[in-house]
Amino acid sequence: MSAARDLIEQKLGRFEFILMLSMTMAVAAMAIDMMLPAMGDIRETFGLADDSNASAAVLTFFFFGLGVGQLLWGPLSDALGRKRVLYVGMLIYILAAIASALAPSLGFLFAARFVWGIGGAAAYAVARSVVRDTYQGSAMATAMSFIMAIFLIVPIVAPALGAAVLVVADWRWIFGFTALFGIGISLWTLRLPETLEVERRIPLEPRRLVEAAKFVLSNPMTMGYTFAQATVFGLFASYLASSQLFLDDVFDLEVWFPLFFGGSAVVMGTAMLSNTRLLRRFELQPLLRAAFTGYLATGIVFAGTMIATGGHPSFAVFCLALMPLLVAHALLIPNLNAIAMIPMGSVAGTAAAIIGTISSFGGATIGAIIDSRYDGSLVPFGIGAACTAVVAYGFMRLADGNYEKHVGSSPREPVAVE
Repeated sequence: MSAARDLIEQKLGRFEFILMLSMTMAVAAMAIDMMLPAMGDIRETFGLADDSNASAAVLTFFFFGLGVGQLLWGPLSDALGRKRVLYVGMLIYILAAIASALAPSLGFLFAARFVWGIGGAAAYAVARSVVRDTYQGSAMATAMSFIMAIFLIVPIVAPALGAAVLVVADWRWIFGFTALFGIGISLWTLRLPETLEVERRIPLEPRRLVEAAKFVLSNPMTMGYTFAQATVFGLFASYLASSQLFLDDVFDLEVWFPLFFGGSAVVMGTAMLSNTRLLRRFELQPLLRAAFTGYLATGIVFAGTMIATGGHPSFAVFCLALMPLLVAHALLIPNLNAIAMIPMGSVAGTAAAIIGTISSFGGATIGAIIDSRYDGSLVPFGIGAACTAVVAYGFMRLADGNYEKHVGSSPREPVAVE
């Protein structure tokens, strides 16, 4: 790990490295968040009802592509190196963004978004693998918290950018802007050193890939935290897909959506920066356990509030109940990813791919189920918050039971890295 870290510090420095990886991961977020203000226009273009949540599938298909792509790019990056995979994925990202902008039908748009997610997955998977190449343990969680905090600048800015584009152009131009963003990030990452040495690469041989996958999937600690992450992400995916509809249909405040969404991103970014300070004082596992306890409590309180108000609380009550839930998400997301990766140093790319695929697929599926229950009120979303909190807490407890066994000693090496 020290060789990769020394190379990064010599060529980029810690600040540019963190900023670069944040913006590399942000290509996926840009493809999600910038289009949120256009959901109403997309419904109108393709003849959907004003209160229809079918357009949320534009996000769901992207998440599915993100899941499939990580399963592809992770093993490839373990075999070929991080940068080659990044550039192939970015090319697919850019071309799929252009195809989405030209979509003649809703079905074509869904297909293009799926491919777009596959391309975006390369940036997402490679960035996390590079962090694992460079750091480990609490240092990795700290780096991921900084990355995610900066990364959350995108949700603050992206909806406003999307709304600005809509003032002067059709919603399709939003996708054109994201293609340009992808080109810019691709050029910047030319400065990124390759962090996976040739001697640590895993040949693309079926037996070795299968062994690497078995190594990841057979680790109960990694899988427990991964399923917890997928469940947590499920509620967040539903929030991303439906928040614009909530403000429009429930509160009649669609014009304030960019400000609302940006404000929630500020809350999450602040919490993630606080996470870096907390990691200096506390061990990763106890901190994660405390965050899960808070998540369970806030999820149940949020559900109770939505049910008590018949799914139509005042906007102020909704915000007060939602913000603690988002804070809990901000403390869980980087820490769950970091703790799941701890025993996976020998197969970081494959592990990041499997963890990312399960999280993306599982989260998108859970989010789509919650979205499909929308009935014009916030009760289904509230019930979803409580259910995901309980299930995720259960997965965390199962993973905790295996923590000491897998962290207390050096993890075994799979056949894939012999």
